[in-house]
Amino acid sequence: MAERGRPRGFDADAALDRAVEVFWRQGYEGASLSDLTEAMGINRTSMYAAYGNKEELFRRAVARYAEADMAYARDALTRPTAYAVIEAFLRANADALTRADRPPGCLSVQGGLAEGGDNGHIAGFLAESRLAGERALADRLARAVKEGDLPADTDPRALARYVMVVSEGNAVHATAGAGRAALHATVDIALRAVPGHDAGAPGPA
Repeated sequence: MAERGRPRGFDADAALDRAVEVFWRQGYEGASLSDLTEAMGINRTSMYAAYGNKEELFRRAVARYAEADMAYARDALTRPTAYAVIEAFLRANADALTRADRPPGCLSVQGGLAEGGDNGHIAGFLAESRLAGERALADRLARAVKEGDLPADTDPRALARYVMVVSEGNAVHATAGAGRAALHATVDIALRAVPGHDAGAPGPA
């Protein structure tokens, strides 16, 4: 038997995907419960029963986004060299930020804009989500230093932070209307600062 308030044929994952898009376009504060339930095709009772409150729905939406839309970041970490890791991440990120079938920019950046109504809980949650990705990249770069793939004096945390600054900056510009070619041009310049860039392949595929 369906949960009380849940419509027949309710697809929790599909509804969550629609919530992702609302939060992505409008941010956490800008997305009203009416906006969310209308997009998800459910009433408030169903939303609360399936996902909890608005904050819990947002956290689940971010997890869904990380699993599906950020899969390229996990794939990049498997590349054989540090340069290849960074290039793969930044190139795929530029493509992801400008997908025709998704809102421009990045949910983890856009979602927290104009946030401030909950004592910073959402902003802190998003910052920690981004830092988790940065730490994973730093760990991979630290391994590259130990293996001799990066110079011994490379600071893997600083390099990982640099890469994330580029990706997050591109996300802001994509939201403001910058196109894919413009983002890749930024990546071209950023990659020149990465050790091993002389051996890297020029430009996106």
